[in-house]
Amino acid sequence: MIKIIGTIALLAGAIMLVVGVLGIFGSLSTGLSPWAFAILGVIFFFAGTSLLKNRKDTDAINADK
Repeated sequence: MIKIIGTIALLAGAIMLVVGVLGIFGSLSTGLSPWAFAILGVIFFFAGTSLLKNRKDTDAINADK
């Protein structure tokens, strides 16, 4: 489950980062501020990469009693 969330965050961050950079340099116009897309893209990109790098994806429940 963690790897799925990390992958979604990574892809969303990459897309938002590209849209933000294109908006900042003027080749793409959106209804929102391009700086918001760029900042949120960086946040989501790094969050996704850290989730994929540092978490183990297990659905097993340890019932050691």
